[in-house]
Amino acid sequence: MSAKIKSAPMTPLLGLEIDDLRALLPATEPAFRAKQLYEAIYQQRAASFDQISTLSKSLRDHLAAHHTLGHLHQDSRYQSADGTRRYLLGLSDAKSVEAVIMPEESRDTLCISTQVGCPVNCSFCLTALMGLERNLTAGEIVGQVLHLAADNNLWSDQKRINIVMMGQGEPLLNLAAVLKATRLLCDPKGLNISPRRITVSTSGILPAMVELGQAEVRPRLAISLNASHEEQRRELMPITRKYHLADLIDTCRAYPLRPWEKLTFEYVLLRGFNDTDQDARRVVSLLGNLNCKVNLIALNPGPGISFETPDPDRVASFQAIVRRSLPCFLRRPRGLDIYAACGQLKRMESNLVSLP
Repeated sequence: MSAKIKSAPMTPLLGLEIDDLRALLPATEPAFRAKQLYEAIYQQRAASFDQISTLSKSLRDHLAAHHTLGHLHQDSRYQSADGTRRYLLGLSDAKSVEAVIMPEESRDTLCISTQVGCPVNCSFCLTALMGLERNLTAGEIVGQVLHLAADNNLWSDQKRINIVMMGQGEPLLNLAAVLKATRLLCDPKGLNISPRRITVSTSGILPAMVELGQAEVRPRLAISLNASHEEQRRELMPITRKYHLADLIDTCRAYPLRPWEKLTFEYVLLRGFNDTDQDARRVVSLLGNLNCKVNLIALNPGPGISFETPDPDRVASFQAIVRRSLPCFLRRPRGLDIYAACGQLKRMESNLVSLP
């Protein structure tokens, strides 16, 4: 009996740039076909090869025989009382990742993931309990945006779309894919989203921060600070043992901001741990000479997290102290009832009713 010959895996096109597409097209096709295919995937959001009417049927058949578009499939979708939606999106290897849309009157914010799980192990974050399963590809990062945009009928020329890479994962440990995805998202012939509307959040991977700052097309940078001194940050964020707080601040000071840009520092307030007036004054001392703003987040609780949410008056006092010296904003929680808020993305499904 002859052995079965395994067929070659189908290559996903989502995540490829024009030069990548040109390289995989048959040599007999003119160069402009790559541009047509690129625009069909990202600008026109084709859901199937049959929808790409700019290409001949023979070329569409060829593409369908060797490639997939690479769209993510929806496993579950949850609706919060405040309008937030959390999506559990399936990947080609049967793993899944989460993305969230937070609608507002003037804009829609999409929170997307860059890894399946996270290796950084911050002690106040549910995602950390998953560990790291793998990095996402550029196509899987962009695919989250396309899925949420299609499901919610979003177009960047009709309403402002903000994208925050603050879902599962540490983006700067997957920097190549993050930068490629950013180029696709920002390209006027692609999704045409301004880099001013895209933010990437890091726990402070210093070499990758330097590399990010050198990229021609890059998102805004947010740093997850969460502590006012080295020992406190080590307890919350073990990555601090490798990349010390003083070195993080030095790297931020040297970061090449664009004329319109500020650094953002995210600070999760934990009751009785990092939320005192003294902590607030230390934060001001740490950040006072930087061109930055501070976003405060009162802890979004979850099972397995030992910290508690501070009282509103404690949050207000902390904000008032920081605000005397720096722009300081309180980020209101969205989607708490469906585990969609910051730090809660752990693919929680128990006791939740999925939408069709």
